Amino acid sequence: MPPSEDRPPIRVAIVDDHSLFRDGIRQILQAVPDLEVIGEAGTAPAAVALVEATRPDVVLLDVELPGASVITTVDRINAVAGTTRVVILSMSDDPDVIRQLIDRKVHGYLLKSVNWHELVAVVRATATALERVTISVSRKSLHRFMTETAPSPAAGEGILSAREREVLQLTAQALGNAQIASRLELTEATVKRHLRNIFAKLGAVSRIDAVNRGVALRVISAAHQPSVER
Repeated sequence: MPPSEDRPPIRVAIVDDHSLFRDGIRQILQAVPDLEVIGEAGTAPAAVALVEATRPDVVLLDVELPGASVITTVDRINAVAGTTRVVILSMSDDPDVIRQLIDRKVHGYLLKSVNWHELVAVVRATATALERVTISVSRKSLHRFMTETAPSPAAGEGILSAREREVLQLTAQALGNAQIASRLELTEATVKRHLRNIFAKLGAVSRIDAVNRGVALRVISAAHQPSVER
C-alpha cells in the first residue's frame, strides 16, 4: 500500500531505551512504502518532547522507559499531542497494566514477540481506524483481561453472526479457507468476506488474533485448538 498524493505516508515515532531494538523497528518500517519514521527517543521525557515537536500519527512506546512510568508518559503524550495514537510495545502482558493503559485510550498493546507483518498491520490500523484497539498478548493474559472486565459471561454472544462464528470456529481448528468453504458449502470468496467481517468486528489483525479474541469473548470454544496459520 504505497503512499499517494491523496494518502501521505503514516508518520511513526519509535520510543525504546534499547538502541538495537529501535534500529530493528526502524529498518522494518522504513522498508514499507506507506510508513515513515520521523524520530526516535530513548527516555520518557525525550519521548514527550519528540511527540510534541513532530506530532506523529503513531508512536510505538516501550512500556518501561527511564524517566517516568508508562502511565505518566502516556498521559503527557495525550496532553501535548492529542491526535497522536499510542501503541505500547512490551515484554510482559500484565492485565492490570493493560487495563490502565486502555483506560488512557492507547490504541494498542503488543508483545515484542509479534512478527513484522503484525506490527505493520497494527500501525496501519491504528492510524486509520480511530475506534480500534489492538491487544496482542498471551492467551492466559488476554483471558484474565477479558473475564475481569466483561460485564457478563455472555458478553460476546451478539458480536458475530451465526455463520461468522462457524467460520471462526473452523479457523480455530487450523483449517484453510478452501477447507472451511468445503465444510460449510460456501465459496472461498464468501469465506474471505466472513473473515474480513470477523477481523473488523473483533479488531483483529491476524487469524490467530481473531481466534484468541473469539475465545476470550466466548464467541467460540477453546476446545481442540491446534496452532492457527496467520
